[in-house]
Amino acid sequence: MTLRLLLLTLFVAMSSSLVAQQTYIHAGSLFDGTGEQMRSNVTIIVDDGRIVDVRDGLLNPDSESVLIDLSDKTVLPGFIDLHVHLENETGPDRYLDRFTKNPEDIAFESSRNAKKTLLAGFTTVRDLGGTGVNTSLRDAIRTGYVDGPRVISVGKSLATTGGHADPTNSFKRELMGNPGPESGVVNGADEAREAVRQNYKLGVDHIKITSTGGVLSVAKSGQNPQFMEDELEAIIETARDYEMHVAAHAHGKEGMLRAVKAGVHTIEHGTYMDEEVMQAMVDNDTYYVPTITAGKFVAEKAEVEGYYPPLVVPKAREIGPLIQNTFGEAYRYGVKIAFGTDAGVFHHGDNAKEFGFMVEAGMPEIEALLSATQTASVVLGLENEIGSIEAGKSADIIAVSGNPLSDISVLENVNFVMKEGIVYKSE
Repeated sequence: MTLRLLLLTLFVAMSSSLVAQQTYIHAGSLFDGTGEQMRSNVTIIVDDGRIVDVRDGLLNPDSESVLIDLSDKTVLPGFIDLHVHLENETGPDRYLDRFTKNPEDIAFESSRNAKKTLLAGFTTVRDLGGTGVNTSLRDAIRTGYVDGPRVISVGKSLATTGGHADPTNSFKRELMGNPGPESGVVNGADEAREAVRQNYKLGVDHIKITSTGGVLSVAKSGQNPQFMEDELEAIIETARDYEMHVAAHAHGKEGMLRAVKAGVHTIEHGTYMDEEVMQAMVDNDTYYVPTITAGKFVAEKAEVEGYYPPLVVPKAREIGPLIQNTFGEAYRYGVKIAFGTDAGVFHHGDNAKEFGFMVEAGMPEIEALLSATQTASVVLGLENEIGSIEAGKSADIIAVSGNPLSDISVLENVNFVMKEGIVYKSE
């Protein structure tokens, strides 16, 4: 046997040995994401990034395996946040960023935001709008160049001219130009179809539309409808052809109702929904992603002089404080609710504050946990991959000190984070 062949044989043998090594995780308490019960003293066995078994009792690993002792912790599936913006973060200079920052700057900042999110216990996020860097960030995380959560990207949100997510709002006329479908701005059904196909060409996972005005855009209305029915239908039909769902930013009733009836998958924010909208959402199997944390944050910062442009301030004061109450009404009505925060509007890494606001508005702790695990995985169509601690699923596992069923705030201090079998945080 030649030396080269001998070395190759040894390398293969060593690689096989490493792959065969299993990790045993001792969980003192386990919320596995499959129902409403906590389990005590459970062993989770992980192999090659996946959960291979979940057994009762704290089992002793063999000599070839690794033990992670979380017997004094509560162990949970990695959380899923269905509404984040990893490319940016709140700050009084945010509105200047589009004039001063290059794509490379945004890319480095987004990688920082992604890591903060992962270390906060969120192992999967749906990024609902940026410049397109978010899609590249998804790929960089997937290939291991950057530490961050699994990213589901919509690329650039779709808007109408002058609407929320028109990238040239507030520019002086010489700079406005006339952005079209390539920039995510559409007028009419044909351009709506073209924009969806353009986003598909750019590699996005799903589509987001801004079906009403928004709070932080420098435009007058925060709630007027901004798409016509034929435009909505064109977007949703085209997205379905490409196996993508559509998320709809919506504050005002009319734009929300149009979007729900047209067949969007999720309503984001939902501030002014009433019983007519709620019933339409129930009838159309539409999920509600509330983003209470963002609403509270913008209302608070609206009182800080200079934090937001003058046109934004009254919208933030009016709309921000209403979302938590809307959430409570939607929960009691029976609308299906999935976890999402709008992180980026507030500071990345603070995502878990949303749990406390949900409980404060009347949702039991266990249901809040399910909204960020089981339910969110179903929204993404990834229920066979993530959202619970079961054999065959990705090893996305976190742990906290204390019992979140008696004190939901413990989720704001995550002690342990594993994603796809790799430990990123262990205190």
